[in-house]
Amino acid sequence: MTRALAFWTLAATLFTFMAAAAAPSPLYVVYQAQWGFTGTTLTVVFGVYALALLAALVTVGAVSDHVGRRPVLLASLAVQLVALIVFVSADGVGWLLLARVLQGLATGAATGAITAGLVDVQPTRRPGLASLVTSAVPGLGLGLGALGSGLLVEHAPAPTTLVFVPLIAVTVLMTAGIALVPETSTRRPGALASLRPRLAVPVAGRATFFGTVPIFAATWGVAGLYLSLGPSLVAEVLHLRDHLVSGAVVCTLMIGAAVGSVLARGREPRSAMITGALGLALGLALTLVGLHSGSLGTLFLGSAVSGLGFGFSFLGAFATAAALAAPEHRAALFATIYTVNYLAFSLPAIAAGAAATSFGLAATADVYGVVVIVISLAAAAFLTRRQPAPVHCG
Repeated sequence: MTRALAFWTLAATLFTFMAAAAAPSPLYVVYQAQWGFTGTTLTVVFGVYALALLAALVTVGAVSDHVGRRPVLLASLAVQLVALIVFVSADGVGWLLLARVLQGLATGAATGAITAGLVDVQPTRRPGLASLVTSAVPGLGLGLGALGSGLLVEHAPAPTTLVFVPLIAVTVLMTAGIALVPETSTRRPGALASLRPRLAVPVAGRATFFGTVPIFAATWGVAGLYLSLGPSLVAEVLHLRDHLVSGAVVCTLMIGAAVGSVLARGREPRSAMITGALGLALGLALTLVGLHSGSLGTLFLGSAVSGLGFGFSFLGAFATAAALAAPEHRAALFATIYTVNYLAFSLPAIAAGAAATSFGLAATADVYGVVVIVISLAAAAFLTRRQPAPVHCG
């Protein structure tokens, strides 16, 4: 397999993992109606995925630096396949939780290896392509996964089965592709020691890394809100029971993030982060206005602007952080980056689910949105006072 084909096979595998992660989102309200669980349980089902993903990231996230990228990815795809089969046969919350945990473990194990592998095989004449793909593809996968799922839930019979059958087929196809990808990481000792949970940020780059944390927290905090409670907000606050609309709202955010990543390419990272943080704050404000006014158009506009802000700011933050590690430490650094991302993705969403049970979805969304707006504006203000970093976004 050529270097270019290997690169795009890894990108397609990342897309598959992300599409599978978002596919259950429009189904949550269906499961909730069938099995009668609370909003808190709904966000726990969502959150265990991210927590399991974190557990995998902080343990096996760096192991591909020692045993190779391909073995880690093949094992991850096998676990993902089992998770999708469990989804198909699930008949209660327990099975749903098991499927999400397995899915999280698979995605967490694969994330560091895929990201490092993309950097390993990216075209030598396009040194920023890996950062662009790593920023854009998750948004595409999450967005199209949610939209496709919403379409099947609204218009197809047995959606809790049909949503996962295409994903099973694509996962098998990706497994065959990864088996042909050439290995890019030389085996070296220390695999068992790398399983010890630890943060792995080069000492010289820690100040820079921590400067990107508010951006990571704001962007993935918004993604967590949309993917966990977005369909419920559409159904209960706007009184729209169309699952395709719910999926489209999530899709608008995530496709906006992918488009923002492409538009930010070539920009200086600090500028991209400032632009993105301001866009994220504006978009969330529009989203809250749309919810309170009952305007679906304003909600979609806010979701699109938030997505663009997500793409700009995340690409800038990722490009800044990705430049901090030598090749043999890339997987460990990327695992750390995604640990921050998925903590922001999961814990606030779980807290929001619990709060919504007591205070209502609308009030919870208000508080959540205002907090992220404040974080975004504070990050933009801080970044305007820093000197530009000597790198570019792809």
